[in-house]
Amino acid sequence: MKTSMSRSTFKILFYVKKGSEKANGYLPLMCRLTVDGEIKQFSCKLDVPPKLWDVKTARATGKSAEAQKINAAVDRIRVDVNRRYQELMQSDGYVTAARLRDACLGLGVKRETLLKLFEQHNGEFIKKVGHSRVQGTYNRYRTIYRHLCEFVPKVYRRDDIPLKELNLTFINNFEYFLRTEKKCRTNTVWGYMIGLKHVISIARNSGALPFNPFAGYINSPESVDRGYLTEREIQTLMEAPVKSGTCELVRDLFIFSVFTNVALNKICL
Repeated sequence: MKTSMSRSTFKILFYVKKGSEKANGYLPLMCRLTVDGEIKQFSCKLDVPPKLWDVKTARATGKSAEAQKINAAVDRIRVDVNRRYQELMQSDGYVTAARLRDACLGLGVKRETLLKLFEQHNGEFIKKVGHSRVQGTYNRYRTIYRHLCEFVPKVYRRDDIPLKELNLTFINNFEYFLRTEKKCRTNTVWGYMIGLKHVISIARNSGALPFNPFAGYINSPESVDRGYLTEREIQTLMEAPVKSGTCELVRDLFIFSVFTNVALNKICL
């Protein structure tokens, strides 16, 4: 296969390594990568009977179970190499044969994942509680993290998910999970998705995620009639004794919000 992207030529070739015959006569299957003339190769961790290997097609011949197993491995590796190539082009804008080989082998590749990032975010956020952040906001982030820890294994059958695999489908699936599995109402879902979007924006700002998974996502809160306090009730609240400094602070912030029409979240966050 040969493609061209951003002046880069890319070719994959599978071959058996002659001169490295095993005791049973089989030869190791190798994958050769060529990018802009640079050549690197790596072992496919599979041994092939020489009589089954067709050099011209770079595949095993026949319909035997062994031939099908070899060809399935070749196809799987080819797909993985192409995916790694596209990821490197998208994130860095260039590819070398060495970097592509290392990516295929998992060498020197730092895999940023969503749950790991979220856990790190929460660990840093809790240190700010009582200073520039409040406990309630931290609790919300912690709840979002718990829901994600349940959602990812349930829907994606894995413990975590790489940031680069996030997309609009993931976002929509998580919203559906919140509504159906967790029975969250619209405004709760809206708040959780804002928290998730914030954490993902950290990855985008750091360069770990070159695209926005929320692009095209639409969600908005519902208007809720929360009622109101009468002047007498407000006066009673102002004069009521409180048991602690924290309760007094909460009461004063609320009263301040009543008289200034400034939302509590604008005051606290």
